[in-house]
Amino acid sequence: MCSRTMTARSTSNYSAEIERLKAALKAADAVVIGAGAGLSTAAGFTYSGERFRKNFADFEEKYGFHDMYSGGFYPFESDEEFWAYWSRYIMINRYSEPPEPVYRTLFSLVRSKDYFVITTNVDHCFQKSGFDKKRLFYTQGDYGLFQCSAPCRQETYDNEEIIREMYERQCDMRIPSELLPKCPHCGKPLTMNLRADDGFAEDEGWHRAAERYSDFIRSRKNSRVLYLELGVGYNTPAIIKYPFWQLTAANPRAVYACVNLGEASCPREIAARAILIDGDIAEVLGHTS
Repeated sequence: MCSRTMTARSTSNYSAEIERLKAALKAADAVVIGAGAGLSTAAGFTYSGERFRKNFADFEEKYGFHDMYSGGFYPFESDEEFWAYWSRYIMINRYSEPPEPVYRTLFSLVRSKDYFVITTNVDHCFQKSGFDKKRLFYTQGDYGLFQCSAPCRQETYDNEEIIREMYERQCDMRIPSELLPKCPHCGKPLTMNLRADDGFAEDEGWHRAAERYSDFIRSRKNSRVLYLELGVGYNTPAIIKYPFWQLTAANPRAVYACVNLGEASCPREIAARAILIDGDIAEVLGHTS
């Protein structure tokens, strides 16, 4: 177990660390990518500012919230208004391409390697950018899936067709009532397949992805593995950050790399095999490619 005593490197000039990252990528037998919200932010999926105002000015004016995240928790006056908000939200964050090609740049770096991705992001940018869906584990859900709000069973439903219709047919911040999504089994409202509490539905696809990830980690545990952590903060460190530290500590051939603006650190036990870059992910990946 790694200690909580942290170490971090100066970022006044991280060109040397980028060279180390290039060398680690080249030498690695396998690459495990751990991606958090910072990676999608670097790709332009920002949830406030101009992007928010462009898409949600009417909701901001009526309800006074100033970012998409806050709007996601707002107690709207009706289900029709709730889904008007969420259909826009899902359209721009799941069914639209990210403004910046960060994910495609990342794919170009690992496409010829033996890789696997674990991510807490739910925007599906990896698969849209060419990553093999059998090498992806979305631990926290997917904006592109519905589940029963109960849930009456561990099952999910693709939502692209209905979300597009909600988006196109909404008027005055409401969708037509006949578009309200309901569970085909029990008739209760459907909701997003996002992990917020113990009501999150882990369907068959989720379990298969979890098993593939576990098998990948287990079968490469003594290889030259690069654990590449991108934009992972401390909201859910037990999913990616802490396991990456522990796996690196347990394997003397492993390298841990962390690229995260403002939060690039690691335990002292693995500092000699750590690459810590406190910088913009898009810029760093661009220099690494």
